[in-house]
Amino acid sequence: MASLKDFAKMEVKAPSLRMPSAKMPSAKLRRGGGTHTRSKRSSGSSTVGLDIQPGYVAAVQARANGSVVVQRAVGLALPPETVREGELLDENLLTEALRELFQDGKLPRRVRLGVANQRTVLRVLELPPIEDRKALDAAVRFQAQDHMPMPLANAVLDFQPLGIVGTPAGPRQRVVVVAAQRDMVERLIKAVQAAGLRPAGVDLSAFAMIRALHQADAPNDRLDSNAGGVEEAPASSTLYLNVGGLTNLAIAEGLECRFTRMVSGGLESIASELAARHSVALPQARELMGATDLSSEPTAVAETAVDPDVPVDYVGADVRAVLISGVREIAGEVRNSLDFHRSQGGGEVSSVVLSGPALEISGFPQALEAELGAPLSCRRVQTAADAESVPAERLTIAAGLAIEEVAA
Repeated sequence: MASLKDFAKMEVKAPSLRMPSAKMPSAKLRRGGGTHTRSKRSSGSSTVGLDIQPGYVAAVQARANGSVVVQRAVGLALPPETVREGELLDENLLTEALRELFQDGKLPRRVRLGVANQRTVLRVLELPPIEDRKALDAAVRFQAQDHMPMPLANAVLDFQPLGIVGTPAGPRQRVVVVAAQRDMVERLIKAVQAAGLRPAGVDLSAFAMIRALHQADAPNDRLDSNAGGVEEAPASSTLYLNVGGLTNLAIAEGLECRFTRMVSGGLESIASELAARHSVALPQARELMGATDLSSEPTAVAETAVDPDVPVDYVGADVRAVLISGVREIAGEVRNSLDFHRSQGGGEVSSVVLSGPALEISGFPQALEAELGAPLSCRRVQTAADAESVPAERLTIAAGLAIEEVAA
């Protein structure tokens, strides 16, 4: 059975899945152990991060120097039915969109792809301490058969040791294992190559989100007030949420991802419901969402083309109601995910970080915070002047895919 590294060599001639670790000098999972001292100089990347979500695709060239800075960025709305719930439905539509996205030639054509859907799985295994890499590889693959909800014969798999921990049964080796269904990855790579791009590897979008947002000095707008100025204890475990075309969830300790899940619901499913309810196209439904302020009472949105026979105050109230319902659905799925994480031996989450296009909707973070019942922070990647044409809220995952290492 091929690993993600072997699969990437065979299919895209490039390194594969990256773990969000500052100990890795490059963007890949490497054979052989050892540590690496991170260079302190600023480093740009010739690899473009490509984030493909339902309704939108973003491409980013970025650098990391204490924090992630987007140097160049382009974005494009995707036609409906191109991607649904993170899975590619129409290869031709994606290929044409990517050709348009890269047509001006300002971005390199070497890209790293993010994946986030129900056909990718992450597990943390505990094994007896094994120093020999080949023996550990064999042990991981043997144990993974009992922990991955997919036939491993049809999957690509890779892993990264986290280190030795003490347990009641003695010292154990903790290993993060990731598997993805082969046909899903192959279809994505085929569409990207048909657009004239050169895939440099495949990564979990959750890992990219952690890399992009982990920096201590990243922009961080706390929703709850701390008028007393009391310094809070450092977070031991962080819940990251990127709410865009879909909702990406990850729980990390530092840069180490311990749990990830694609949550049902996202802005594109909300827009689809609005489009159906008011008989408008998806772009108009997205405009309705963007014109709504969840922190205030409903207002008329007459500028957006809707049925002229429908009172605009009704439209404003209905859009707000649909958005609130979507927020509740996302919050419910997040709580279920946290419950599952705890049931598998995971600890409590001490902080919540929200990113993604949902930050463009006024009042969305406050509404989600109220539904979760936990304080959350809003975070965006920094952008240089050449990237300001694309909202920073849409660039988080693509930025994380573009960079090769981050500070611990």
